[in-house]
Amino acid sequence: MANETAIVLAMHGAPPNDFPRPELGEFFALHARIEQAGPGRPPQTEEWLDIVDRCSRLEARMRAWPRTAGNDPFHAGAVAIAQALATAAGMTVVIGFNEFCAPSVQEALDTAALGARRVIVVTPMLTPGGEHAGTEIPAEIERARARHRRTEFVYAWPFEPRDVAEFLAAQAARKNRVAGEGGRR
Repeated sequence: MANETAIVLAMHGAPPNDFPRPELGEFFALHARIEQAGPGRPPQTEEWLDIVDRCSRLEARMRAWPRTAGNDPFHAGAVAIAQALATAAGMTVVIGFNEFCAPSVQEALDTAALGARRVIVVTPMLTPGGEHAGTEIPAEIERARARHRRTEFVYAWPFEPRDVAEFLAAQAARKNRVAGEGGRR
C-alpha cells in the first residue's frame, strides 16, 4: 500500500446480539452516567474513576467480541460494503467503527496511514447533523493528522443533498423496476 491512497470506511457499529445482556445493560447505564456529566470535567473521585474504568473495560470487551453474520448482521453488512468499495474504487479499504465493534475509527486511520500517503475517510452516514459523522469522525481525523504528519487525511463528508437524493432516487427506480417485473426484492 506504500505511496497509495487508501480509504477508511467509518461505520457506526452495533452491539453483538449474543453479548451478555447484564453486561450490555451495565455498559449503557454507565455510559449514560458519563454522558450526563456533560462536557465539563467531572469530579475525579475514586467512584467516578471506577465508573469510567468499568465502562471502558465493558466497551473493550464488546469491541473484541467475535462477530458473525448471525450475531451481528450490521458488522457483516459493513464488511460487505468495505469489500465492494475496495473493488469499485480499486483501493485498499480499511474499516473502522465509531462504537461497539473493532477496529475503532482511530485504529483504522492508523492502519491506513502506515502505508498510504493519502487517506480518504468516507462514511455511509448520509444526513448532516449527527454526532458521529459531524463531530466524532472529524476529531479522530485531527488526532490522526497529529500522529501521522506525512499522511494527508481527507474527509469526504458531508455529501451534497443532490447527490444523496440522486442515489436514493436510483434505488427507488431500481426497486420500482423489479416490482414491475413481478419481483419483490
